[in-house]
Amino acid sequence: MDSVRLNSAIAGETEGSGQNCEDILARNRKWAAQMCQERPDYFTRLLAQQAPKYMWIGCSDSRVPANQVMGLDPGEVFVHRNVANLMVPSDLNSLSTLQYAVERLRVHHVMVVGHYGCGGVGSAMSGSRVGLVDNWLRHIAVIRDKHRGLLDAVEPSVRADFLCELNVLSQVVHVAQSTVIVDAWASGQELCVHGWVYGLHNGVLKDLLVTVNATTDVDALYDLAVAQAFDRWVGSCKGATVLPLLATV
Repeated sequence: MDSVRLNSAIAGETEGSGQNCEDILARNRKWAAQMCQERPDYFTRLLAQQAPKYMWIGCSDSRVPANQVMGLDPGEVFVHRNVANLMVPSDLNSLSTLQYAVERLRVHHVMVVGHYGCGGVGSAMSGSRVGLVDNWLRHIAVIRDKHRGLLDAVEPSVRADFLCELNVLSQVVHVAQSTVIVDAWASGQELCVHGWVYGLHNGVLKDLLVTVNATTDVDALYDLAVAQAFDRWVGSCKGATVLPLLATV
């Protein structure tokens, strides 16, 4: 196919989408020129090094851009994203990224960040079939099944968002119990792991009150955070009522 026909084919494929690849490249050039004008040292500074204090483990959802959400520039947060913000203990991709952030970049904070309205969590909650990703979402289905009692106790309309919080809490534990983090703490490295949820409806990050450091009793904090999350969704709960329903990670 000659270049004219190829370009026409590409244009045809993207027609109606509002943008094509040439639009994006043009926007990039405009943005780069604007940045050079407004902040002449911007790219020079980025080229020199990256020294982020934060690592963001978030969802692949295009509506949750880590830098913008945190109000930070490129180079200030190290980002790892996958469907439904999972930290699976056997996933070498996630673990390798975590190790690089902790051991090479020496980040001070690792944030697991979910978001309400997450399609992956919603699919796991409903048990609907999506495709190959079902195998990945099985990790969330396990959390759903372990906390079935708590999930059934809240209104059906909010169960997926409640599961979103439960998923974040579970992934915080997975991060904190990974060999990467355990070894970092053993060496005296100052490092905290946090669990947050982003609201697509208002742009606000919610702290799930689970911050783990070297001296934290992770299991006890997890149980407390789950109870607090449940309390938020039902309005009130008593420890004697909730704790028997709590499940381990």
